[in-house]
Amino acid sequence: MLRVAFGVARDEGFLKLWQGVTPAIYRHIVYTGGRMAIYEQLREKVLCKNADGIFPLWKAIIAGMTSGAIGQFAASPTDLVKVQMQTEGKRRLEGKSPRVRGAGHALRKILAEGGVRGLWAGWVPNVQRAALINMGDLATYETVKHFLLRHTSLKDNWICHSLSSASAGLVAACLGTPADVVKTRIMNQPRDAAGRGLRYHSSLHCLTNTLNDEGFWALYKGFIPTWTRLAPWSLTFWITYEHIRKLVGVSSF
Repeated sequence: MLRVAFGVARDEGFLKLWQGVTPAIYRHIVYTGGRMAIYEQLREKVLCKNADGIFPLWKAIIAGMTSGAIGQFAASPTDLVKVQMQTEGKRRLEGKSPRVRGAGHALRKILAEGGVRGLWAGWVPNVQRAALINMGDLATYETVKHFLLRHTSLKDNWICHSLSSASAGLVAACLGTPADVVKTRIMNQPRDAAGRGLRYHSSLHCLTNTLNDEGFWALYKGFIPTWTRLAPWSLTFWITYEHIRKLVGVSSF
């Protein structure tokens, strides 16, 4: 991971490490806003907590997967743009002509080649990945947090939130990395004039080909950078989210 980071900074400039940040921000506005709103609606009004105020793990798993899948489906076009922008550096180093010049150009190119439907190219593995990561993040955070509050002397403060978010980031990375590998390969594969993938027909096809050609551990390629991305993201998000809830007078998550 560090060799790749230094290589990008050396060959293309330090700021290239943030290539694709604009669609990434767009994606999180849609995805994170959607997943949190849907999860809380499922927790409070559909699946509901137990009489003692605890939300059981199995309900948290269902709510986490459902909210993550819906949120990511809505955000898939921005994720597709982000992936295409982030792979431009590799193409330049290989001597290939760039495909996109920015988020707007990438969006127009996708629409021109595949129409509106092309904006959701690769949405199935994308949604599968988000469902797993969101399940790991939300279910783990809520379960660990309330376990600590019930069985330790910790109070509902930043220490408890930090420990819970660290656990959530690790579980999310373990669950999401295989789906992330499949998603990235499908979304970044060459496509024909109709927008159909030329290398993989489906997420299952990509999964079986990867296992047959490269073995099981190929599904965990990029685990360390995935974890180092999810861990600070989870820590920053949950501490900020809990503090904002407190500031506006909403009960703790």
